[in-house]
Amino acid sequence: MGNAGFRIYTKVARPSKELVESFRGMPVANIADNMNRTFVVDARIRPINKRPLLGTAFTVKSRTADNLMFHKAIDLAQPGDVILVDVQGDTTNSVTGELMITWAEHRGVAGVVIDGAIRDVDAYENMHISVYAAGITPKGPYKDGPGEINVPVSVGGVVVKPGDIIVGDSDGIVVIDPKDAPGIIDKVKAMMEKEAAIIKNIREKGVWERPWVDATLKEKGCEIID
Repeated sequence: MGNAGFRIYTKVARPSKELVESFRGMPVANIADNMNRTFVVDARIRPINKRPLLGTAFTVKSRTADNLMFHKAIDLAQPGDVILVDVQGDTTNSVTGELMITWAEHRGVAGVVIDGAIRDVDAYENMHISVYAAGITPKGPYKDGPGEINVPVSVGGVVVKPGDIIVGDSDGIVVIDPKDAPGIIDKVKAMMEKEAAIIKNIREKGVWERPWVDATLKEKGCEIID
């Protein structure tokens, strides 16, 4: 007999490391622009330290104020995974702190993303693991369950599946389905080259030609008054 809501799935269909690494150094804003500005985690989930985020999704769905399944997820995750914890955005209790994040870093976890609250934030400044959260509070968690590991979860309004590619920087986080990744990579590379040329023109020639601005104003009937 099953036990819905209190289950652990141990197998994750991870993309190749080469595919994941292809996104390293790519700005999240550029990735999002080439995904039709979708699959972007809500702005309330912010970086807690300055470590870029890149890895494969390892998901946790927990009841609010509880971190039992998050503890187990750290034990099960593989190096390079990003643990995403769905506690429905509740920030009444923190669901992780310095001890858990230190253990996750030691095990090679690339990052943690909490749609909820954390504590001990000063400790993360010099860590190599990337940490994102929706809030901060010293009020601690319970450890009773239930919850599920490696099921689709909702994090910052985005459905995240185990094995998705997670990319984050100071702007925020984007979630990429591996099957879409190759096409996105090509588009982002082309955009980065184009933007680099625009910036060079601005700095060296003081020029940025954008005829579409005036064309759009005219099309929309904007009145220009001297």
